Amino acid sequence: MDAFFAAAEQAAKPSLRGKPVVVGGLGPRGVVATASYEARRFGVHSAMPMGQARRLAPNAAYLVPRFAFYRSISEQVMELLGGLSPLVEPLSLDEAFVDLEAGGVAEDSAGARAAGERLRVDILATTGLTGSVGLAGSKMIAKIASEEAKPDGLVLIEPGTERELLGPRSVRILPGVGPATGEHLRRAGMTTVSDLAEAGEDELVRLLGRAHGASLYLMAQGYDDRPVVAERDAKSVSVEDTFDVDLHDRVRIRVEVERLAERCVGRLRASGHSGRTIVLKVRRFDFSTLTRSETLRGPTDDPGVVREAAGRLLEAVDTTGGVRLLGVGVSGLADYTQEDLFAQATRAEAEAAGSATEAVAGPAGDAPVPAAVPAVEPEADRPAERHWAPGHDVRHAVYGAGWVQGSGVGRVTVRFEEPGSKPGRVRTFSVDDPDLVPGEALPLVGGG
Repeated sequence: MDAFFAAAEQAAKPSLRGKPVVVGGLGPRGVVATASYEARRFGVHSAMPMGQARRLAPNAAYLVPRFAFYRSISEQVMELLGGLSPLVEPLSLDEAFVDLEAGGVAEDSAGARAAGERLRVDILATTGLTGSVGLAGSKMIAKIASEEAKPDGLVLIEPGTERELLGPRSVRILPGVGPATGEHLRRAGMTTVSDLAEAGEDELVRLLGRAHGASLYLMAQGYDDRPVVAERDAKSVSVEDTFDVDLHDRVRIRVEVERLAERCVGRLRASGHSGRTIVLKVRRFDFSTLTRSETLRGPTDDPGVVREAAGRLLEAVDTTGGVRLLGVGVSGLADYTQEDLFAQATRAEAEAAGSATEAVAGPAGDAPVPAAVPAVEPEADRPAERHWAPGHDVRHAVYGAGWVQGSGVGRVTVRFEEPGSKPGRVRTFSVDDPDLVPGEALPLVGGG
């Protein structure tokens, strides 16, 4: 898919069509997830710090991601791919490999091209968005072809022409060659793929080690025999948050860990799994990253068990100096749940003890907090601090569906428009206006 997140936002918001749009984290430490092609003309690209993007394109629309919305579109596209072949390997929400031969729709190059063109037409008709198709005899070359096809195109690379195609390209075009490996090869005098092929396998093994060197030599020949794998079993489920300002208060850090545990269990249950190993990730003020894990007696999807385990792991971490990122994950996944009776008994004892002493209620589902420790109320339960994120959907009792353009100083600005409408009007409200509530993403209008 072409500039997927940004393109989806432009399709959903008529006033943004043809204008620079940047999607990503909007805080001081946010990064760009996707930039529209209009924004890319200013030099904005994915993984760029958001502050740098704002300097390059100060007049662009900056929006927070709406992953549920993107996922709904992705599911439509993946269903179209599934109609071509039983072997579809998703790489992300907006990209996948498809084995056309397994689907019987491409016996030769002409058949592959025809299937690719039909797919592009179907994606546009279904979602109103464009996708680019790369066709080749291997995954590596198909990936390169799809990048060359962007935006809104199709490139077919005939089998047998791979070495000719790759030869003059930068070594960075090959999978597994990142900045560090690329620099290592540059110092050895190798900057193009043909340089790697001419150096030979022995030299690459000497430079990079047996596995990486041998693999890179084969790829430099245009050889890639990796199959398309239809299903990838999830090995873990995790969530993490990066904070705009380092957290120092231990109580606040504990509350954030518990919230992350709840979110992680939500994802775990949505995937139909349970897990045995709870993992805590802490990135400190100096960018050092610590991970701690605890393995339970059996797999669980109980939020209380995961929350308590994450809390125990936090006790073993020194947060002096501040914390900039927290994460909670569950690994050792299984398709069944074996309740941790010991943890359940511990919670029952804690609840019984809490009922006999003075306590105040903590966040929903938490164990009681002793009265001597101020309870920290979740932000979502503080009506005086309603937060309206740029790009999010809202609905007004009088004006209908719209989206947040911005907010601040107690006011929120909303543009009222829908995917199939003309650019809408902008109105400003108090952040506490009872007629303004969060809304649902409206479906996109297909194109042709």
